Formats: sequence, C-alpha cells, structure tokens
Amino acid sequence: MKNFMVFSDAQQVIGRRWSDGQSQEQARILGLARDALTFISATGQWYSFMDFREGHEVRSSTVTREECAPEPRELLSKTESFFKELLDDPTSAGEQEGIHAVLDALRFISATCQYDSLAEFIQRDESHAPPMVVAAFETSAQAETWLRTHPSPPVSADILIGDRYHHVAYDRETNLRRLPWNQDLERYLGWLEMKDPPVASASFATREEAQAWLRAQSHPPLRTWVLIAGEFHLAVYHPNVNHRALYPLSMALRDA
Repeated sequence: MKNFMVFSDAQQVIGRRWSDGQSQEQARILGLARDALTFISATGQWYSFMDFREGHEVRSSTVTREECAPEPRELLSKTESFFKELLDDPTSAGEQEGIHAVLDALRFISATCQYDSLAEFIQRDESHAPPMVVAAFETSAQAETWLRTHPSPPVSADILIGDRYHHVAYDRETNLRRLPWNQDLERYLGWLEMKDPPVASASFATREEAQAWLRAQSHPPLRTWVLIAGEFHLAVYHPNVNHRALYPLSMALRDA
C-alpha cells in the first residue's frame, strides 16, 4: 500500500525552515519545494514518482522529449541546491529521508518535463482556484469506463462527474479502483466565501444565460463570482481539462 508518510516527512522538513523573518529568496525556494510535493499528490502521480525513485524511467504523458526544455528552470535548480546542502548540515540529523524526498520530487518534475504544469498549478493555488481535477466527465458511466480501462489511473486525485467532485481510489497491488464522491468543493466554497466575500462580476436572469456567457469567454478566469437570479455562483474554469462550470454558493459547507 502507498506510504504517503514520505511526503509528510518532506513537508515537515520544509515547515521547520519556514519563518516570518526569512528572506524572500528562501521563501520562494521553500514555497517551490512545498508546491512540488503538493503538485505530485494532487495530480495523482504517486506511483510514477515511486517508480522514478526506484530507478525506472518515467515520462510525461503530455510533453514529448523534443518539446521538453533541456535544462531545469533557475528556481528549480536553486531549490535543489538548497536541499542538497541540507544533507550535509549537522542540524538536519534525522531528516535525511524527508530531504531526499524533496530532492526526488524536484528531479521527478525535471525528468518528466512538467515545468509548465507545475507553474500552472502554482498559479491556481495563488489565485485561490477550486481544487484541481485531473479529468471531467458528464456521466458516471463515462467515468467508470475511463477508470476501468486506464492502464495506470491517477491515485488520490480528484475528478468531476457532472460537476460533482469524486476521488480516484486506486491501489496498484490489488487493482482496486473506486470513484467515491467527496466534499472538497463544498468545503472550498465555504472557505472562499470567508477569504473572498462574493462580489458579482456579472449578473444573469437564468442559468442558461450564465452558461452561454461562460462558454463564450475565450480566456475565462480561473474563478469569478456571478449572480444568477439573485443567487451567488462561482464560475470556474479548469484549464487542464478544458472544463467550465457554475457552482452555487448554497453548496458551501461552513464551519459551525
């Protein structure tokens, strides 16, 4: 079974070095390391990452070798150097496994040429966009067919089925495959309502009008509040799966 404690230990290594008085450069380095780990998890690449750690060749499913930049980007390289130095730092005793996990995550992203995908993921996070999904389907039957026929499904990632969030549960050892629904979106809407109180960027009399407006946007925002018949909705664009959706704020789960 998957040992996600590897990433937990790595995040703790990062957290111990995060401080309010740190330099902007260190904040960028630690932030990238944190985001690299979260990106691998959110995109369901756990098994690919573990295969990479064991020395197996892995490749990005979206970028060819010809399209891949030949050298790591500057910040990725600086981040790798920072954590390499930690390996020899006496104050890092007992943190070797977590440090190696960070380094392997950075090298995995480089080896699979996922610079642009990581940058898009970070932009989503900084924009407070909804939880990332790796696929979108209109019906449960379509999603089940995709999961059943996928040679190596993502693991612990989210997908959309009819604009409802579902979790991809996959275990490679037993070939267990499930798509339980979750409340990631509902919790996110409750959080966003407090973080960014709704102010409508557009208003519509009907949902059909709002859907037509959203479809017509050539470059839709990742998220924006709109009013439909007087009720707030979040208009969302999931660029990696080219999917647009409208989520009513009434779905939100709020802390008691």
